[in-house]
Amino acid sequence: MPKSFPLRRAGVLLLALACLLAGRAEAVEVSASAAVLMDMDSGRVLYERNAGNRMLIASTTKIMTALVALRDGNLADTVKVSREAAYTEGSSMYLKEGEELTLETLLYGLLLCSGNDAAVAVAEHVGGSVKGFVEQMNETAMELGMEDSSFANPNGLDDGEHYSTAYDMALLARAAMKNETLVRIASTRTVTVGGRTMTNHNKLLQFMDGCLGLKTGYTRAAGRTLVSCAERGGQRLIAVTLQDGNDWADHQSLYDYGFAAYPAKRLAQLGCKLAEKDGIPLIAADSFAWPLAQGETLETAVELDRELAAPLWAGTRVGEAVFSLNGKEVGRVGLLCGETLLPKAESAMAVLRNYR
Repeated sequence: MPKSFPLRRAGVLLLALACLLAGRAEAVEVSASAAVLMDMDSGRVLYERNAGNRMLIASTTKIMTALVALRDGNLADTVKVSREAAYTEGSSMYLKEGEELTLETLLYGLLLCSGNDAAVAVAEHVGGSVKGFVEQMNETAMELGMEDSSFANPNGLDDGEHYSTAYDMALLARAAMKNETLVRIASTRTVTVGGRTMTNHNKLLQFMDGCLGLKTGYTRAAGRTLVSCAERGGQRLIAVTLQDGNDWADHQSLYDYGFAAYPAKRLAQLGCKLAEKDGIPLIAADSFAWPLAQGETLETAVELDRELAAPLWAGTRVGEAVFSLNGKEVGRVGLLCGETLLPKAESAMAVLRNYR
């Protein structure tokens, strides 16, 4: 078992851990039937309303379509539009049967114009058929932990076997935001590509500084759906609202609340002294951030996996710092020896000779 001891209050924790949050953030309410606000890096849910309810998700489905296409397709591929794709009902990028476009152009049409025709064309090309692509979507959902989601098509048209939850859609958004190409496309306001000029339906890109996309949606049965991501001060939050007639304002309110009430405190970074044991400084091998509400503090302990005995070289991994909130572990950071420790009875040169 690794040796563990609590960190001492003085001279041990980073300054960030000693600071209390300044100011109070007002509570937030939204008009959505279901909603989630999530810290992207940690996955911590900062606000939720009916987060586990299975609901129709309309065109926010296309986040999954784009994610699977970018993983399994090639942006430069040429895609020939089928009759089925060209005549798909609903929102459209106005594809014509037989025309040829790159997969990248189709993804712009998918995420900016919310083209149901683009979704079918993408699915047929990447999955071999719409059915095959839908199987890939559902497999990906399971890989992401979306346990209450089922996909029946690549565009979000209403179907009894097509649903998700606000929480699951936040998980999907976390995965999507890790794909730089998807973020680049979803955050584009207007683009001319493949002979088409397309404008993003996501008005948050205009209304709110720091918005990074992602996707709007609407059907009469689903109502208005919206999944978005925003960044302030290096922290990213994800907001999901389902069946929400006031989604633009609600997302802005959620972000104002989340960034104020749960700022992410960066607890450790490479080269920063995090602890001291027996007079030996321990430094963090990596960074770690966790959003903390006012009055919350992280419990921090060190677990050593080796004795701090000479000879010990600076930079040697010696254990981990373990962070917990309300008794529940939320993260770990590796610890390195901060300085070289030589045996007292030998000179540095003698030790060096022994290690040649």
